[in-house]
Amino acid sequence: MTEHKADIPVGNLLGFKKHLKYDALAGMMVFLIALPLCLGISIASGYPPMAGIFTAVIGSIVTSLISNSELTIKGPAAGLIVIAIGCINDFQGDGWVNGGSDADWGAYRAALAVGVVASLLQIAFSLFRAGILSEFFPKSAIHGMLSAIGVIIIAKQIPVMLGATPESKEPLELLLHIPHYIAEANPAIALIGLISLLFLFTWPHIKKNWLKWAAIPPQLIVLVMAVLIGLYLNLMQDHAYKFLEKEHLLGEKFLVPLPTEILGILTQVTFPDFTALNQLKAWKWIFMFFIIGTLESILSAKAVDSIDPWKRKTDMNRDMLGVGIANLLASLVGGLPMISEIVRSKANIDNGARTRFADMWHGVFLLLCVSFLPAVLHMIPLSALAAMLVYTGFRLAHPSEFMHMFHVGREQLIIFVTTLIATLATDLLIGVAAGIGMKFFIHLLNGVPLHSFFKAYLDVEQVSPDTVKIHASESAVFSNWIPFKRQIEHIGLVQRNNIIVDVSDTKLVDHTVMEKLHEMQGEMQEAGLRLELVGLEQHQALSTHSDAARKRGMARMRRITIVAESSLEDALQRECIARGATGFTAMPSRGIGRHNIANGVWQTESNIRLETIVPYDVCDDILKYLKENILNRYRATVCVETIEVILAEQFTSPSSDAEKKH
Repeated sequence: MTEHKADIPVGNLLGFKKHLKYDALAGMMVFLIALPLCLGISIASGYPPMAGIFTAVIGSIVTSLISNSELTIKGPAAGLIVIAIGCINDFQGDGWVNGGSDADWGAYRAALAVGVVASLLQIAFSLFRAGILSEFFPKSAIHGMLSAIGVIIIAKQIPVMLGATPESKEPLELLLHIPHYIAEANPAIALIGLISLLFLFTWPHIKKNWLKWAAIPPQLIVLVMAVLIGLYLNLMQDHAYKFLEKEHLLGEKFLVPLPTEILGILTQVTFPDFTALNQLKAWKWIFMFFIIGTLESILSAKAVDSIDPWKRKTDMNRDMLGVGIANLLASLVGGLPMISEIVRSKANIDNGARTRFADMWHGVFLLLCVSFLPAVLHMIPLSALAAMLVYTGFRLAHPSEFMHMFHVGREQLIIFVTTLIATLATDLLIGVAAGIGMKFFIHLLNGVPLHSFFKAYLDVEQVSPDTVKIHASESAVFSNWIPFKRQIEHIGLVQRNNIIVDVSDTKLVDHTVMEKLHEMQGEMQEAGLRLELVGLEQHQALSTHSDAARKRGMARMRRITIVAESSLEDALQRECIARGATGFTAMPSRGIGRHNIANGVWQTESNIRLETIVPYDVCDDILKYLKENILNRYRATVCVETIEVILAEQFTSPSSDAEKKH
């Protein structure tokens, strides 16, 4: 969207008045999505249900006043469930699924103290303008961590969804116990959970084919269905029923444990137990909340910036200051840690939000709802909330994540899977560290010098009054990207120069740097400048993806040799060029095929021999054409060989390069 600067919505007092109807409506729609998720995430995290509401209300109001992130929604997120419940369990708590014991309250207050210190670290992080450190973490490791979180959420929420007794076990143990949970399921509660889950999985298909006009969030429909089924099953009263000769219990323990009186939210305010900080284990969780929460929040805010219709950019240090202060206030009164939440932010954009005040309105609506309608919220079955989280976990660990990583490069898939497995077997920090360690190991195998892991070797040359060339040598990898980026930003965006990045003397340009350079090209273009990447001619791409890592050396290509009758020469040449070949060699030839030999006698024929060297994807397209249009109609021979070439660009057309861009 291209608009005059004066027409870009701004979250100030004038913008509050001007865009009130849009922001209030978007805030209402996000509130309907956020309400069940705040409750479900809080319970899954081992906190009381109201803790998630505290977080969303405080986060939405405080960050709206501090951050300049116009469209992100702040609140509790599924990505922090694993850390939160891990902290609760480490302090001998089991959470609120079974009502909350004295031990659970003690663990909860200890976790609040952990949250206070973690938020202070976030504030210091932002004041020292350290937001750029998020650039260090490779995306394959981050995606592996998020997929592991998704698997853990699924494993922990399946027993709640089925009405079975949840257990405090390690993730891999929980996965192995799923058959046990199915066998021990409470059929009536499982019915609510499975109907909710089935609806969430089928809703995209239903909406696409029959309800394109519907703006109702599927989470709200699930809540209404679940509450109605719960009323039919009389979950408000404790009673028993028999199913297949086995007795099962029903009652309020399967509903969200909330106070039913108006303004009962005030009775839920809880203060931290700072004596917990005397225990060494508290500091492990402090750094876990700080590192993972900060990283997830910054990455989510960046993702939301990329889909902002007005292309506004968030000051990440200012945003983290807002998140840190909001986390501090939330932890002091009983709230969960918060981050910028991407799914609710996407819904915010889709529903027409203009400024950051949409986030504020979603918090106001949440506060009004829990203050004056707590009895209604108490009727929500826990199994429906668990189903929502199982669905969320599936989306985090979707099989397409594996395919995407494989498409980017096999080495990215290895890093992704390493992080995933290590996280499931240990914890988030060790998992991410394992993924980063694997990336370093792969870089060593690819010839990256040790001394260039953390140091960018850059030479700057002024090639014209408005253009500067940055010449990189040794390597351009994720761990030395930060000084690289600062150089581009300072020379390009601050000093207003066009940039030429020359990587011809690097041994490796990894996936992270390729992706970041393409992002920087977009930023420079928006600023009316140009960033050109040169010097990749002698680098071999490790996959066909536009952001694939490039290793210096000869590039692999395919050589196709076609021998066919001479009358097909023009058609074969034309089709090869049309499908991306940059050239060919054609020559007359004579020979025979098996159809020419009879009883030891043969007669040679005149043919055309055509050779072309092409990338793998172009080869596949040409072979498809030959199979469908030549080999089934004419006598022809086709051979394919894998070869190595010095200059890959000689065999890659500009149009095919553009098509690879995502």
